[in-house]
Amino acid sequence: MKKPLPLFIALSFALAQLAAAQSFVLDLPLKSQRAEVSQRIGLTEITVRYHRPLVNGRKIWGGLVPYGKVWRTGANVIPTITVSDPVTIEGQPLDRGTYGLHTIPSPDRWTIIFSKNSTSWGSFTYDPAEDELRVTVTPRPSPMHEALTFDFDDLQPDSALVTLRWDMLAVPFRVAVDVRGITQARIREQLRGQRRWMWNTWNDASAYLLSENIALDDALAYANRSIKEEDRFENELTKSKILRALGREAEVAAAQQRALELGTAAQLHDFAVSLLDAKENEQAFAVFRANAAKHPAAWMAHEGLARMYAAQGKRGDAAKELERAMAAAPAEEKSGLAELAKRLSL
Repeated sequence: MKKPLPLFIALSFALAQLAAAQSFVLDLPLKSQRAEVSQRIGLTEITVRYHRPLVNGRKIWGGLVPYGKVWRTGANVIPTITVSDPVTIEGQPLDRGTYGLHTIPSPDRWTIIFSKNSTSWGSFTYDPAEDELRVTVTPRPSPMHEALTFDFDDLQPDSALVTLRWDMLAVPFRVAVDVRGITQARIREQLRGQRRWMWNTWNDASAYLLSENIALDDALAYANRSIKEEDRFENELTKSKILRALGREAEVAAAQQRALELGTAAQLHDFAVSLLDAKENEQAFAVFRANAAKHPAAWMAHEGLARMYAAQGKRGDAAKELERAMAAAPAEEKSGLAELAKRLSL
């Protein structure tokens, strides 16, 4: 029969057990601090959550982190990557969701593992049967990073590099998004809500498709629906641009004329200036003249004529129109007109 432990030893043992248990229950500071980095690509949110061990003078690669073995890629709980839409990783598809990030380092190639298990403590219970995706990437030298870091680099309209940096090494992998496809799907979802009764919702949808030069038949349908909700300069102008992109030149003039009829002095002026900037001088001149005829008292209509005459080399007429604009313009606009006079050498 075993003798009972002395009371002070038994109490010390019990307190040690309690302290160990509490370390997993209490929210206490960790040596490897938690971090999070996010990036939005198009409409897709990508978030990496991880812990940041320090080099602290240790040999990291081939030392603390051995080659050829599954590594938790940091400290504590495995890092996770969350994608709000389907993406591709190094060209391979990955569905929306949250994944645990394990890696297998080697001197010249790394394996990045996206695991369905995103809650494990370290890689001790890693199971390859839970892999959703594996990709192989090439590490590269990096300036010194004392703390492990994830960054989003090389931002493109439809992709970014997610780069792990620690010690003097960087390990990037590319995440790409079908921005156009996802945006089109999201547009269709949004147009089923309450915003479907607003003219600008449909106009924004048509303008996006036009800007990307995709689904132009849908863009035209959206523009027509916008006009049905409220006929305005903005949606008639959008419609005219879509018709031009579709090669339906016979219909462009009617839509553009309707836009000019509905436009304010400021809208017509800005449209004409954009045409002038695009070197579409004759069309710009026509809109400047139409604005002056429709809004003869508007100071910006005279500014527009000044721009037109200056472009035509008629500096005397340009100076007279700019003088009229200066006389009618509010005080806060006069400095801008003075700058314009300098640029036009008037």
